[in-house]
Amino acid sequence: MVKSIVVNNPSSRGAATLYKIRLNHAKTGQKVDESLKGGDILPDIDFERRKMQYSYMDGESYVFMDDEDYSQHTLSESDLGDGKLYIYEGMDSVVGMIVDEQLIGIELPNSVVMKVTDTAPGIKGASASARTKPATMATGLVVQVPEYLEVGESIKINTEDNRFISRA
Repeated sequence: MVKSIVVNNPSSRGAATLYKIRLNHAKTGQKVDESLKGGDILPDIDFERRKMQYSYMDGESYVFMDDEDYSQHTLSESDLGDGKLYIYEGMDSVVGMIVDEQLIGIELPNSVVMKVTDTAPGIKGASASARTKPATMATGLVVQVPEYLEVGESIKINTEDNRFISRA
């Protein structure tokens, strides 16, 4: 699974574009760094995408339930990485990637709705384009939000760049 790509375009004529790619092995999670040229082809992994929902946390493992056959799959905190900060109780819009009946990773939705559990008091008359302040969610996620938001409000957060989108 590709984690990051750095593109290097050489300035000389006829030189191929170089890609430095950081990958994680789908089953073992082992990190691999590769340098590839523009024409190189990587083999595809054969996995199945299934809609899942987060059920509960078992020690340091997150348990997800398959919406089709109700089977349960687990992922460790390290497998989820920073994605664990977006997972909350009752979350049902997760896509699981399954290889040989084993969950190897998840795809989070583009945005999630979470409740603010801690932030500085709201300022009356603060405009939407004014300064921001940090707000903490129940999962420990910290997001910069407008000054007018208060504790207990639900907000929509972009999971790709960790930004406040709107009130929910």
